[in-house]
Amino acid sequence: MATSSKKILLLGSGFVAGPCAEYLARIPANTLTVACRTLSAATAFCAKIPRASPLVLDVAASDSTALEAAVAEHDLVISLVPYTYHAAVVQAAIKGKTHVVTTSYISPALLALDEAVRAAGIVVLNESGLDPGIDHLYAIKVIDAVHAKGGKVKEFHLHCGALPAPDCADNPLKYKFSWSPRGGLLALRNAARYLSDGVVKRVAGPDLMPTAQPFTIEDFKPALDAFPNRDAAPFREFYNIPEATTVTRGTLRYAGFCAFMAALIRVGWLADDKKNWLVDGVSWAEATQRACGARASDEDALVERIKEVCEFPTEAESERIIPGMRWMGLFSAEKLVVRDGTLLDTLCARLETLMKYEPGERDLIILQQKFLVQWADGKEETITTTLEEYGTPGGHSAMARTVGLPCGIAAQLVLDGVFSKPGVHAPYTKEFCDPIRKTLESEGVRLVERVF
Repeated sequence: MATSSKKILLLGSGFVAGPCAEYLARIPANTLTVACRTLSAATAFCAKIPRASPLVLDVAASDSTALEAAVAEHDLVISLVPYTYHAAVVQAAIKGKTHVVTTSYISPALLALDEAVRAAGIVVLNESGLDPGIDHLYAIKVIDAVHAKGGKVKEFHLHCGALPAPDCADNPLKYKFSWSPRGGLLALRNAARYLSDGVVKRVAGPDLMPTAQPFTIEDFKPALDAFPNRDAAPFREFYNIPEATTVTRGTLRYAGFCAFMAALIRVGWLADDKKNWLVDGVSWAEATQRACGARASDEDALVERIKEVCEFPTEAESERIIPGMRWMGLFSAEKLVVRDGTLLDTLCARLETLMKYEPGERDLIILQQKFLVQWADGKEETITTTLEEYGTPGGHSAMARTVGLPCGIAAQLVLDGVFSKPGVHAPYTKEFCDPIRKTLESEGVRLVERVF
């Protein structure tokens, strides 16, 4: 544990920041500065955290003077702002010789700073959340154990979903947002890449939702769908499994979600370009008409066109999705309120209300890794590691806990000098993974390992 006082700068007070700050505040030697764009948000957050002080700071400001000054006054900065700002934070940290921890993937912009980070003698530890984060801790544990016994990992699969608990999945999409849905919806159009039987496969953004396939987790009853998540191919190298012929990483949703979202994409409601015709006073039905090219804005005309555009595989699918669109208000004569001039943002504003968690409801994190292992004698086994974590009504969500807690643990390990090698890092080795995983397990978060 830390023996001298440490000053920590927490950038952002969003939904995952609480468990992170609470963990760090347990150590009496730690003091926190919580920086937000508004004093009210920072002050409200600090009221719940011992030895925490608020600070007004905008990391997006064109003038980096304030950011550099704040970072330089601290021993470590935790960046929970959008990943696009991490490079600016690290540049400030290089000048101030301040360590950095993030929960985001290492971006090319961060990799480009590695030499300067090493020259400054600081640690920049990324991917210290859930996915990426907790997934690495158990992937490395299993892979190292297999290699130590002379085995080979022939296939590696990771799937993770942030969902409402089954008893709270009570809308047509079986999904709810605990934060702004914009990022989550945009991710449904991301291109993806993975390795399958030795061949790199690519999925174009518009094809992502239609690629979803049924997915089963042992002893978990609700039906799930899975679709590829970002670029899985480099993880053969990151995880040191050159023998693997298949490496996939995927996102989980309850069955039916992906088909519904694919329909919304085809209709045009996830378009993020500005539309000149999208102005306050236009009705939802009129906007849907313009989006999909229907002949008129009455419901019969809209449904007729949506069926043409979506080409539903069965009538049952049509009868499931079209009422869901009606529930969202897309056929309504109600006047919409435009946000940022785009269909996507205007829809997001509606979903923030329609698909929010109500008091007393809880979320669920479900994560599973699957390893197809070939032992030296030729025998094959499947090893799984599974996390099923529920939020606490009135307390922290499962998402906040599984992202914020490992982030706080990683930060403390940097402060304690357990992680001291300068550079831009992610936890891809046992030297990083073992200390974080053991501490996380002592906090009650662990994956259950099974062999088949």
